[in-house]
Parts: sequence; structure tokens; C-alpha cells
Amino acid sequence: MLSIMVCEDDTEQRTRITKYIEDSIMIENLDMEIVLSTESPEETIEYLKKNTISGLYFLDVDLNSNINGIKLAEMIREYDPRGFIVFVTTHAEMSYLTFMYKVEAMDYIIKDNYETVKERIHECILNAHKKYSSKVTEMQKNFTIKVEDKIINIEYSKILFFETSNIIHKVLIHAVDRQIEFYAKMKDIESKLDERFYRCHRSFLVNKDNIKEIDRSNRVVHMINGQECLVATRLLKGLLE
Repeated sequence: MLSIMVCEDDTEQRTRITKYIEDSIMIENLDMEIVLSTESPEETIEYLKKNTISGLYFLDVDLNSNINGIKLAEMIREYDPRGFIVFVTTHAEMSYLTFMYKVEAMDYIIKDNYETVKERIHECILNAHKKYSSKVTEMQKNFTIKVEDKIINIEYSKILFFETSNIIHKVLIHAVDRQIEFYAKMKDIESKLDERFYRCHRSFLVNKDNIKEIDRSNRVVHMINGQECLVATRLLKGLLE
């Protein structure tokens, strides 16, 4: 999933930009989410310190702070090197700084006309979604599911485990940033995955890369985020290997 963050110090403009983004996501039915909309560059960085995301960032240049938007973009690159950065600002004269600081901005939108800004934001969202989807598909690190009328891509690296749901014919996918229930058979899922995934129980299919530790006595797998799944006795040896 592509996470979206907005950093704009003007409350009215931040609300407007956030609404444009929400409308675009809804209209295009995209697997995106606004995870933060704030006036504070410090809050933006603090979020990135605590969360690993693939992001699309809409930043003002003048943030009425000792950290301006260009500097914030440079700091974002430390946590999300491949994220998509878009500046939405009144400062057309400062666009050259994006090259000086090598932040590789996707776009530099000038706040001269609200309709134009809305259209440009929509274009950036579509462009970021296309590039992100292509990147994930090319690297063959995504698991694709259909939930109602939405196609959702989840990076393999973010999947903790699959669990048989209490609802018949459904499976629950546990990822580091969300849980999704969908119609599927565990054996069909297993056939689509690579060697990092292991069927450790009739009800669980675990991503070995995201295991923190294995409690052999109680046959419980502890994941990197604290979640747990079970291991069948006869399958424990294969998991340990």
C-alpha cells in the first residue's frame, strides 16, 4: 500500500489539499491511505522514525518552522529513499533548491489556481500509483488480492502470516501495517508464494523473514511486531531448518 503524508502549515490549505487527495483516492478506487496530515515537519519525521512506509508526500516549502519543505524532503529521503515527493507551494522561485538538495521531486505545483492544483494533485497520485505498482510487480514482491471491487497489493516483506478465518472459505492476512480478510483457500495461496513462506500449521502460513523467535516448547511463533501464530508438532522441524 502507498501511504500519503501532507505537511502544510496553513490550516485552510492543508484541509483543501487533504480533501483533494481523499477525493482522488475514492474516485480512482486506489489502494492508498492518508496516514498523516500535519503542519509540523517534526511530526512528519517522527512518524517515519516509527513506521516503515512506501510514501507519497505533499509538502509546502515555507512551513513556518526552522525546517522548511526542501530540508524536510531531504530528511524524508533518509527514511524513504524511493518515496514520491511533491511540493505544493506559492514559492515558484525556490524550485531550483529541489535540484540543489537532490530530493528528486515528482512535481512542483504552484498554488496559483485551485482547480489547477486539484488536477495536478490528481495526476501526481495516478502517476505515483502507476510507478509504485510497476516497481512492486517488477520486483515480484507483492501479493495481490481482490476485496469487493478493489485490487490490493501487499509487499511480501510486510506480510507476517496468513491465518484461516472463522468465516468459511476466508483467509486473514496479517501484515505489519494492516489485516485483511478475503475469500481464498490456504493451499492456493501457498502455491503462489516463494520460499520465504512456510506452512507451519493447517491454519497458518508464516513468513520466515518476519519471525522474531520460535518457542519450541509451546510451539508458538513470535513475529517481529509481537503477533503470534501456532506451529504443528510435525511441522516444527521443517520450520527450524
